[in-house]
Amino acid sequence: MKEVEIKDAAGMVLAHDLTQIIPGEFKGARFKKGYVIKESDIETLLDMGKKHLFVVEKSDSDVHEDDAAMRIARAAAGNGIGLTVAKEGKVELFAEYDGLLKINTDMLAALIDQDEVMFASMHENRLVKKGDKLAGTRVIPLFVSEAVVAGAEKVCEKGPLIEIKKLQNLKIGVVTTGSEVYSGRIKDAFGPVLREKFSKLGSVVIEQLFADDDEEMIAGCIRKLLDMGADMVGVTGGMSVDPDDRTPAGIRKAGGRIVTYGAPVLPGSMFLFAYIGKTPVVGLPGCVMYNNISIFELIVPRILAGETLERKDFKKLAHGGLCLNCETCSYPNCGFGKA
Repeated sequence: MKEVEIKDAAGMVLAHDLTQIIPGEFKGARFKKGYVIKESDIETLLDMGKKHLFVVEKSDSDVHEDDAAMRIARAAAGNGIGLTVAKEGKVELFAEYDGLLKINTDMLAALIDQDEVMFASMHENRLVKKGDKLAGTRVIPLFVSEAVVAGAEKVCEKGPLIEIKKLQNLKIGVVTTGSEVYSGRIKDAFGPVLREKFSKLGSVVIEQLFADDDEEMIAGCIRKLLDMGADMVGVTGGMSVDPDDRTPAGIRKAGGRIVTYGAPVLPGSMFLFAYIGKTPVVGLPGCVMYNNISIFELIVPRILAGETLERKDFKKLAHGGLCLNCETCSYPNCGFGKA
């Protein structure tokens, strides 16, 4: 960008918007950034009090902001990501179908470390709907060198930077533990809640079995559900540290490899996650039944999206893992579960 006298500005590219105010008639951008100044504009500019202008110096190889933004957006976009038409230097990225939003945050950091490149996104690991706006990108100047755009594209070569994973339609088996429910003294209330929660995510509970506070019985129920073809098992009850609570031991006895017993999330601290072979098993604490939003909403969609979760994934939840139990819940448009 350079400053030129108004008499020398014809044919040059304006570097910024120029506002004109005519009292009672007009107030706004009389000339917009990127406008090529004509000889006939000089008098108008003088009337606006402009004796000097800032114009863009560019070479023939420089890339216009619209083209640069589109190239960067295309390089970053993966499955399920649509792009708007470039407008005033910006391209927005939106969801082409429902699913779980994923962002490669390391790649995002590397991309915006490139000079003159901007890319902003929503938090990842949230469910999005078709048409939702997810991100936006642009370059800062009106024109950038080809090297800037090529550098941004190179960062995204191992992409995608942003994508949507569709949720799988899984068959869910449920084991409800606890002598009070098993004996019939207390009516089960967990099963209906889980059927509704899984149904909203596109999966179905194929069977619910009941077990006493006995690890052998719990393990036997889990194995039976696996034999029935369950793609995932949810175990409710018996998740505290009381001596009578045998659910974690029952999951281990069924062959479970415990990834985590306990999560840095409230509500949801007594959550358990394990694999039996490749089949995920979730130990669900009582808060999943009593709270509309809990650890269930943070983890289960990721399982249904086909992710293999390890302990490090749960450790990341500590930053943002506190639900404030707002009087009017705005989840997922809040900080819960957002690192």
